[in-house]
Amino acid sequence: MSPVLAGVLQLLALIAALGLAYRPLGDHMARVYSSDKHLRVEKWIYKGIGANPNAEMRWPAYLRGVLAFSAVSVVFLYLLQRVQGSLPGSLGFASIDPDQAFNTAASFVANTNWQSYYGEQAMGHVVQTGGLAVQNFVSAAVGIAVAVALVRGFARSRTGELGNFWADLVRGTVRILLPIAVIGALVLVACGAIQNFSGIHEVGQFTGGTQQWNGGAVASQEVIKELGTNGGGYFNANSAHPFENPNGLSNLFEIFLILVIPFALTRTFGRMVGSLKQGYAILATMATIWLGFTALMMWTEFHHGGPAFDLAGGAMEGKETRFGIGGSSLFAVATTLTSTGAVNSFHSSFTGFGGGITMLGMQLGEIAPGGVGSGLYGMLIMAVIAVFIAGLMVGRTPEYLGKKIGTREIKFAACYILVTPALVLCFTAASFALDTPANSMTNSGAHGFSEILYAFTSGANNNGSAFAGLNADTQWFNSTIGIAMLLGRFLPMVFVLALAGSLAEQRPVPETAGTLRTEKPLFTGLLVGTIMIIAGLTYFPALALGPLAEGLAA
Repeated sequence: MSPVLAGVLQLLALIAALGLAYRPLGDHMARVYSSDKHLRVEKWIYKGIGANPNAEMRWPAYLRGVLAFSAVSVVFLYLLQRVQGSLPGSLGFASIDPDQAFNTAASFVANTNWQSYYGEQAMGHVVQTGGLAVQNFVSAAVGIAVAVALVRGFARSRTGELGNFWADLVRGTVRILLPIAVIGALVLVACGAIQNFSGIHEVGQFTGGTQQWNGGAVASQEVIKELGTNGGGYFNANSAHPFENPNGLSNLFEIFLILVIPFALTRTFGRMVGSLKQGYAILATMATIWLGFTALMMWTEFHHGGPAFDLAGGAMEGKETRFGIGGSSLFAVATTLTSTGAVNSFHSSFTGFGGGITMLGMQLGEIAPGGVGSGLYGMLIMAVIAVFIAGLMVGRTPEYLGKKIGTREIKFAACYILVTPALVLCFTAASFALDTPANSMTNSGAHGFSEILYAFTSGANNNGSAFAGLNADTQWFNSTIGIAMLLGRFLPMVFVLALAGSLAEQRPVPETAGTLRTEKPLFTGLLVGTIMIIAGLTYFPALALGPLAEGLAA
């Protein structure tokens, strides 16, 4: 079978699996967040944290819950790393340095999972399972909770109440993420991923000598890092490591885990606002961009010219032979169009245009389908802006889902889309203006520029993948990328929840003959165009200095 045909068949199998899961999972999540009943285990959790799950919250109270929980999580994870050397199951590893502990704590709480360390050489079992894996669950649940709050803002009227953050957090963890993660971990173990708490072993090498490897609860952490669009990896080689991702079947399953909740949330959205067609319109927008990026990535990686590429069947540099170009391209697009950050190949070794596609995927805001929760609320923000643009074209007050998009709403939406580009471009410029960050670059010219641009794009967009070739384990990068991750995660949430509160207070606007039909293909096209134009105007000058210049030179 040719590599191209194998890649196409993998894509078709993935689409079929996502299609089968779309309806039951989307409906289940809608029931979870619409139910007024609490499971017994949930009641125990509420009692333990002193929360009243039945108390409705306005957006400032909901936001305070998000920020308070996340702040406590950062402090806890930071302290856990700082005392690692005194903990049981540390495997003899020392405590983590302050700047790296801050960076890692910010990374995992912000659902980024950027790692400037070698996982198998730095983190013991307690930190990996009791710290990092726990944050993989709860940070994903926070993202879904914020998205559901925005959906309630569209669905409700004449009230500023958006639900209860603590109830949404607990339900998302207990009823959605945990059950799927248990089943997924069993599948990965069956595929060959490891799951243990063994110590360090001396392993012989084919070329002579030995190498040290430690075990770990890898399968359980692997499944939630993909399912929660967290990213990161138990080992430095990430999802290219055979302990994490043993074969082509596990690779396809992990891609499925990355995409299944973000896509299914569009049906949850349709259910909760009372119009499945509106959910299908958002789904069509996400799917159009995802399929377009996947096709472009496969084309540039399979058909890049040159004798070496022809002999290898395409651009195989930096890719695992277990997965091939097709499996690597699918994984790269899935992980950079969501906020996952896990990698099964090195994006820095992709062709110039291929590396640019991964970077642009993040710069769109990771909304196709995006991270768990963050993809949906990011896409709804873009829908608000698209409706506003359409209203300007025809001279009509813009409306979306029966809510007027006035001055207040568009200000919140505009602030949302400006935060991340400002963080990316300002920190990238500062890194080139100073001497110390430049010393971390192992490549010069356009590729070196791409390395730093990619790092801050990944951090501020809460992706977590790295372009490789950049030594980010320095005080400058640990501190600035840590700040970018926190601001890139929580500042947009402020504007999302403020917008949700504003929408929930409105009276519904009756539909008329002049109302823009936002469930039609025309609106889907308008939304795709709006997303591409905004991203292009924002990032094209920077992309022209990096991946575009490198691709044209090749």
